[in-house]
Amino acid sequence: MEIDEIREYCLSLPMTSEDMAFGPEFLLLRVCGKIFACVSLEGKDYFTLKCDPEYALELREHYPEIQGAWHWNKKYWNQVKMRSSLPKDFVHSLIRHSYAEVVKKLPRRQKLDTPQIMEILK
Repeated sequence: MEIDEIREYCLSLPMTSEDMAFGPEFLLLRVCGKIFACVSLEGKDYFTLKCDPEYALELREHYPEIQGAWHWNKKYWNQVKMRSSLPKDFVHSLIRHSYAEVVKKLPRRQKLDTPQIMEILK
């Protein structure tokens, strides 16, 4: 997948915003202000997603394109090669999983006040 495809898919999820708080070389995608994806814009062929710790290890064992994220807590964050043989639907599912992992940690009231988020989690 290309950067634009990843960005577009992430922004299609409810309550998602983007910024470049880590500098011009990284695009951060957030749900309700919390990061769920980080895309490298300068020469690196990967993007970073949050992941359930057990699922993160399982993914790394089965897919060489998925590794512990460099400069992130590897227990919770994976880096995924952008230009790989991973099917687009699978990459989309990884993005949705990352989004859901972040949403799970939001305060209950914030989730209930945002019905669009609750629809994604179903």
